[in-house]
Amino acid sequence: MGNASQKISGLNAFTRLAAITASIIIVAWAASLIRFRIDLTEDHRYTLSAPTRKILSGLKNDIYIEVYLDGDIQIPLKRLRRSVMETLEEFRIASGRKVDYRFINPMEGSSEQRKNMAESLVKKGLTYVRAVSNDQEGGSSEKYIFPGMIINYNGIEVPVNFLNNNSAIPYEQRILHSAEALEYNVIQTISTLSSDTIYKVAFLEGHGELSEVETADITLSLAKYFTVDRGTIGGRPGALDRYSAVVIAGPKDEFSEADKFVIDQYIMKGGRVLWLFDEVYVNNDSLALGETAAIYRPLNIEDQLFRYGARVNPAIVRDVDCQMIRIKVVGSNGNQQYVPVPWIYYPLLSPSSKHPLTRNLNRIRGEFVNYIDTVGLDTSIRKTVLLRTSKYTRLLTPPALVSLSETQTYPDEKEYNLSYLPVALLLEGRFSSVFRNRMISSFIDVNQGSILNKSPFTRMIVVADGDIIRNEVRHSGRNEVPQRLGQDPLSGEIYGNSDFIVNCLNYLVDDKGLMELRSREMKIRLLDPSKVRSERLKWQLINIACPVLLVLIAGFLYNYYRKRRYTG
Repeated sequence: MGNASQKISGLNAFTRLAAITASIIIVAWAASLIRFRIDLTEDHRYTLSAPTRKILSGLKNDIYIEVYLDGDIQIPLKRLRRSVMETLEEFRIASGRKVDYRFINPMEGSSEQRKNMAESLVKKGLTYVRAVSNDQEGGSSEKYIFPGMIINYNGIEVPVNFLNNNSAIPYEQRILHSAEALEYNVIQTISTLSSDTIYKVAFLEGHGELSEVETADITLSLAKYFTVDRGTIGGRPGALDRYSAVVIAGPKDEFSEADKFVIDQYIMKGGRVLWLFDEVYVNNDSLALGETAAIYRPLNIEDQLFRYGARVNPAIVRDVDCQMIRIKVVGSNGNQQYVPVPWIYYPLLSPSSKHPLTRNLNRIRGEFVNYIDTVGLDTSIRKTVLLRTSKYTRLLTPPALVSLSETQTYPDEKEYNLSYLPVALLLEGRFSSVFRNRMISSFIDVNQGSILNKSPFTRMIVVADGDIIRNEVRHSGRNEVPQRLGQDPLSGEIYGNSDFIVNCLNYLVDDKGLMELRSREMKIRLLDPSKVRSERLKWQLINIACPVLLVLIAGFLYNYYRKRRYTG
């Protein structure tokens, strides 16, 4: 009887064990089917936006990403690497594992392999930074770091550089800004690659606009997101209707009334325009001889922009915060040499930190810049300043002479009594036609009754400098080689011109709300260096001695409890 009861008891125990084990397996399997993630960070750095999730959930094909920020890198870059990994992991989960990625160290292998890898990445469009490391023997070595990635979708590769290059802010802040913009930089590229619709952008010609080679670098950057065309209007109504945005880059000749009408009616249909022009002509080639003239040059679009809410003033900005140029001087010994000097006619413009289009951008390099006034009382037009001059600015009104001899005297801030003049303006709203209540039969063959007088909600950006979008051109024999847009030939620093133009076009045609991702803000949480030095011993004791003390106390209490229980 005793053996039978023992067998039954053992069988019941085995049954209970099997049931518990099966329950655990079933619960674990069910839990694996449920994706449950909570972001407990204050700035929600692990939470993807709704537009991002929508794009990722709608991916039809796999995306493969190669990140080249890996290997022996500086601690701030390691933090950026961790942010990239966390962002891509969120992308992978939100896409249903259609996004895959891996990190690659481009500096692995022999010197020849590293050289070939670096040349390959540069050709693909990645930008490198030089890092100097010191060894224990007092020597130093230089290596290239590529803070960027290559996104591959259906065999198409697109580079993404995600390191903020604004040298005007501290390095730690640049890393933080890079992490803030990660989601936008990656999802904007993925959205373009996976979209069934490719937006078309047109550069206008026929009014002395910048040539194809002078806009070659920005055209290459825009080609990652748009189909880019060039052409003339020719006074043909509807010539621009198939384009999502139109770029008017640095015109020198007057616009005909017919061309103005075509542009106006394009806007009345909801078209988007990026205007980049100035109304003072300065010949840089003549300036190489020592001096040149600044001449007022109207373009016959003043009334049109005035109706839309902006006025470009024909006056050249002179700014204390400016770029350096090299000029030839003769020393006391009679030898000639080139020295860097500030050139007040090449201002470094400050982007607005309050708008996602310009937030965290590097300063913008301008040449013989004009400034903008907002005009009109139409409350349906929202006006946002995107670029400004510095605190110390003055104006030069044409006709006037511009001479290199001005570099011989350092700018006196007391004479620069104007501050923060607007240079780029965003206009958003419902615009009125400049041809409203006007007879147009004298310059174009269009039915008067078909004229549109009010636009739907649309956008345009006015920039009072055509050179912001122009890249330098180097002549090699008979060949014209376009240089990188916004690169300082002296220091090699890359200003934010290219990023600004690309953001302008992306914002103008943005119908998914992706640009708002650039408003994302993360808080930088750095240790206070003074407290670290003064409280070093205290925190060392807390972190080293306290864990040991807690273990000893726990052991003492455990032994005391066992002694009381088993010897009582």
